[in-house]
Amino acid sequence: MSETAVATLIDGDVSAFTYGCDYNPEQWSAETWLEDARLMTDAGVTLVALNIFGWAQLEPVRGHYDFSALDAVIEILHEHGIGINLGTATASPPPWFSSDYPESLPMMADGTRRAFGGRQAFCPSSPAYREHALALVEKVAERYGAHPAVRLWHVSNEIGCHNAHCYCDTSAAAFREWLRARYESVDAVNDAWGTSFWSQRYASWEHIQTPRLTVSTGNPGQALDFMRFSSDELLAHFRAEKAVLQRHSAAPVTTNFMVTAHIRNQDYWSWAPHMDVIANDHYLDHRLGDARSELSFAADATRGLAGGRPWMLMEQATSAVNWQPLNLAKAPGQMIRNTLSHVARGADGISFFQWRASLAGSEKFHSAMLPHAGTDSSVWREVVELGRILEKLAEVTGSVVAAEVAMVFDWQAWWATDLDSHPSAEVRYLPQVHAVYNALLAAGVTVDIVAPGAPVDAYKLVIVPSLYSVTDAAARVLADYVAAGGHAVVTFFSGVVDEHDRVRPGGYPGAFRELLGVTSEEFVPVPRSAVLSLSDGQNAGLWSERLRLDGAEAVSTFTNGPVPGVPAVTRNTSGDGVAWYLATALDEPSLRATLVRAAAEAGVEVPVERDAGVEIVRRVGASGSWVFIINHTDAAFEYQTQGTEIITGAELGIRASATNEISKDGTLDVPAGGVRVVRESRTKK
Repeated sequence: MSETAVATLIDGDVSAFTYGCDYNPEQWSAETWLEDARLMTDAGVTLVALNIFGWAQLEPVRGHYDFSALDAVIEILHEHGIGINLGTATASPPPWFSSDYPESLPMMADGTRRAFGGRQAFCPSSPAYREHALALVEKVAERYGAHPAVRLWHVSNEIGCHNAHCYCDTSAAAFREWLRARYESVDAVNDAWGTSFWSQRYASWEHIQTPRLTVSTGNPGQALDFMRFSSDELLAHFRAEKAVLQRHSAAPVTTNFMVTAHIRNQDYWSWAPHMDVIANDHYLDHRLGDARSELSFAADATRGLAGGRPWMLMEQATSAVNWQPLNLAKAPGQMIRNTLSHVARGADGISFFQWRASLAGSEKFHSAMLPHAGTDSSVWREVVELGRILEKLAEVTGSVVAAEVAMVFDWQAWWATDLDSHPSAEVRYLPQVHAVYNALLAAGVTVDIVAPGAPVDAYKLVIVPSLYSVTDAAARVLADYVAAGGHAVVTFFSGVVDEHDRVRPGGYPGAFRELLGVTSEEFVPVPRSAVLSLSDGQNAGLWSERLRLDGAEAVSTFTNGPVPGVPAVTRNTSGDGVAWYLATALDEPSLRATLVRAAAEAGVEVPVERDAGVEIVRRVGASGSWVFIINHTDAAFEYQTQGTEIITGAELGIRASATNEISKDGTLDVPAGGVRVVRESRTKK
């Protein structure tokens, strides 16, 4: 869709954020529905996700439908001017379905089935599920497809969150059909998977099963293809539901992605082209070392899926969640900071799970816009305040984020990197991606997240963290970019295998060896506790290599550890550009310094030193530019600029009326924990 696709969900207004929530009216009385609509209006809510888990209410008995309650709720919301993001209700089948079709329940890798009682209790390949789910979608679309309140369609919910991988016989048959389409012959499958090893060679399609648990390590090629199949199988069902909806409605169709640290089941690069609006769910994960930085990464990655255009935050929490070992409540002001971090990084739609906190069920202690404490609560007051802030920031919608640096990220590489039997179990894909991203974030460098092989000519610097698996075509894109004058940084354990998880012979880093001007004979990982010292005073750990220079220069060498004197960081001139290789895991200060050096050499505008807890992100549009300054620290921060601060109305570097806050020298004070958004008087490129 266009850059203003999210904004136009509200009465065609291209200058308004969507602001809303999941709403589960089936948990409440009809009297409460009226009160909720009134309070939603007070809070500034404009879009409500409805009927997400409504299958058991709409079809309580097989083949018998009851839309009376949903009709009533839709009319109440419509009368209050609230748009609807209408769910297809297919996320969780009702009890009768699992009872009538027990074979549809998902099977785990150990061969056991999971019982009804949670959610997503179905096999994605189940013909019975597909039949009954599409029948329900047909009924919903027929009834509400032309309703003026329906602004967006919401297929299922968090697809693949719990049941992405089913190992049953039905899934095995579907897996074989997927393999037939991909490889055409059993011999081609054998070649891709390397089945000559351990006497695994297949003579017939019927012998191929899902990769259930084995007495030893399994076949990595099979495991990788099964993950691809599973992602494609779920996407096929999304597309089937979308096709039904489009027969009855012109409203855009989407589903909520889970671009987050703890979910990796779908290859969202392959999903994104099928979405009319890119939407994501994100919750702070306090099991990580730095939950705030992961939020920024997830927002940038979601923007990447949207092709740089505005996107929608479909779910977040006003405060605590219910599913972590320790569910931390957000501090005062944190919810607004978190939300505006998403907005700064391209979100034009903001929603929460959920509207009113549940009184029963497993999510009853999950926070909500309207908490158990009601409207006399700090959470509610912050919800209302956020609504007012988004109204003030309406002019930002439709603009895009300015970035000079791209970082390559890939779900399929994530799957391949995290398979077993690798040089070090300590090396996992996402931590290496996060390390690079966090170093750039701390340096104040805004990053676009791109897929392997995506065009990168518009960027001054491209960074490739630990891309263990990569196609020849994607590797050529990077090589051509550098040859034409671009700058790139590639980190260790990259380019090692092809898309089938087959090692490229001739030495590491495989696909990037010529570009980087180095050859590694052998990986030499070290224990996590080991500290590797480098000749330039930097420190590293986790990884080293027996690396030789084949045209590159050594920026630094190891001075201790298993390979003293061997290059650790290299720099190579390739064509008209430059390619760096980091053959070790630099510690945070060293990684930041190295990336800043590479960025400055590439001509990237590197911001002045600031506390790593201060985010500064710029969005640009046809009418100007807006800079977001988000202060996550406990100290005030001063920022030099000219323009109008939109939230407070302060004029910066410009004489204004006496009623306005004036700073003639252009100094903006951003209080501890505060957010400021400046409409700049000078457009920044």
